[in-house]
Amino acid sequence: MAKRLKDVDAVMVGMGWTGSILARELTKAGLNVVGLERGADRVPGEDFILPAVRDELRYSNRLELMWDNSTDTLTFRNFPSEHALPMRRIGAFLPGEGVGGSGIHWGGLHWRFLPSDFRIRTALSERYGANAIPDDMTIQDWPLSYDELEPYYDHFDKICGVSGQAGNLRGTKIDGGNVLEGPRSDHYPNKPIKTSVAGMMFRDAAKNLGYHPFPMPISIASAAYKNAEGVTLGACEYCGFCNRTACETNAKASPNSTILPVLRLEPKFELRSRCWVTKLLYDKDTKKVTGVLYTDLRNGEEYEQPAGIVVLSSYVFGNVQHMLLAGIGEPYDHATGKGVVGKNYAYQFEAGGVAFFADKHMNSYMGSAGTGMCIDDFNGENFDHAGLGFFGGGYFSCNTPTSPPISGRMVPPGTARWGSEWKRETVKWYNHACRFGTEGSVYSNRDNYLELDPTYKDAFGRPLIRLTYNGTDNDHKMSHYLLSKLETIIKAMGPTQYRMEPRPRNFSIVPYQSTHNTGGTMMGSDPKSSVVNRYLQAWDAHNLFVVGASVFPQQHGYNPTGTVGALAYWSAKAITTTYLKNPGPLVHA
Repeated sequence: MAKRLKDVDAVMVGMGWTGSILARELTKAGLNVVGLERGADRVPGEDFILPAVRDELRYSNRLELMWDNSTDTLTFRNFPSEHALPMRRIGAFLPGEGVGGSGIHWGGLHWRFLPSDFRIRTALSERYGANAIPDDMTIQDWPLSYDELEPYYDHFDKICGVSGQAGNLRGTKIDGGNVLEGPRSDHYPNKPIKTSVAGMMFRDAAKNLGYHPFPMPISIASAAYKNAEGVTLGACEYCGFCNRTACETNAKASPNSTILPVLRLEPKFELRSRCWVTKLLYDKDTKKVTGVLYTDLRNGEEYEQPAGIVVLSSYVFGNVQHMLLAGIGEPYDHATGKGVVGKNYAYQFEAGGVAFFADKHMNSYMGSAGTGMCIDDFNGENFDHAGLGFFGGGYFSCNTPTSPPISGRMVPPGTARWGSEWKRETVKWYNHACRFGTEGSVYSNRDNYLELDPTYKDAFGRPLIRLTYNGTDNDHKMSHYLLSKLETIIKAMGPTQYRMEPRPRNFSIVPYQSTHNTGGTMMGSDPKSSVVNRYLQAWDAHNLFVVGASVFPQQHGYNPTGTVGALAYWSAKAITTTYLKNPGPLVHA
């Protein structure tokens, strides 16, 4: 029998970026908030300190900050006709676990979607004709515009201390920035991170070909910075350890370094780590969630936490699983195309290349994830798709990979994979190689979706999420086109040799590709075609708010975190200024 606890005003199910943002904003509004996190607590001054934090084996290879597949995982298949099997070891994507979630170990690339991305179905129909959109492409317009979200993009920039160069300031184009981006209301909080040798070579080659290169926008402070919460971030030390690990100088923004320092001091907030939420308590008659059930992993005891507001702020798969287990919203049925929960799962279609320059010294070890350069000329509707046979696109990037000792060893095509030859080649080319990437969009397809698995269960006996996903013809055509354009830039850089790395035909769950999972609880204007409304409020439970990338109707050609954070602030504003005054649906169907 679960022990019933004292009522609170709001409870967060997950304490990563979105849980931290919502908890902070709701406590500012006077609410008593409990944050539940199934993983361990993580405090920068205690857990992210030298020398322990610079441990590639511990973090990059053994994945200490990531999802624990021994207690929870998902099942995967490429096609609906296949039998899905459990993902026993995380590989293709690396969700974080513990306070801060994936916001601790991300590389920090911080983007905004294009204005046309928010009205993509309408934009494609207007430009190419409604019949041009394939029947199996289930993309939707977002229920809000870029202009509506822009102030929240700007605020999240200032929380994270983003470093970058504006290219469109209130409609005025600025050379050297991304002139193809949507209008910004302000400059980036910090100047760009230093550019690598490879980045400068890419910039020059791209510019000579008529493109518009600009420095990567990144949530790593190029100088000491006090953010919008009054928390000071340190300056980047270009240590070479960004991805898959934390930052000992607090230069890389994370919930732990930007919001939690002040949230932990708030008397109205209580953080409970190692507490696994197993069930949303849903009253279908009143269309309300009354609270959550959770198990304290330290003692095995089960608790009921009643709450006036419940915020689903876990990772994409967790948000979808909670909704399906609680029976909130109609589950997506692939056979009929009906239902919404689990629909429009999307990923990121990344592909790239590696180039080797015998006459260039690139210092591959030192740097950060943001020392490269980008172009946005082939992203979204920044270019004409007429006659190309696909929709979508992505940005291109070039960087030396801040190569750590174990994994950062690029060698030319044909090199032996081990032994004396490999040793010679890795020494020869270590400081003479750079990596290129295309961050391709994934436009939702009816055959890619999430549901409860009928066979496999987690540590608490709940059905695992079953992921059915594969790259579509549209994805592959889009990616091949991007790679062909990228290859012209690589050739213009004059490499000694290079190789392109296209995506294989069928998606594999094994090698790492991207942690950019989206969809499954998509936002929209109609409860028949979405799970949450424009304020991220569940259509079928007015006191339940779902935040994170699970609300994306599709994945565009950018890293999702900038939009995830902006949407969290957008939702928090609606809750604190409107919902609290008159609890009920914020949008009427």
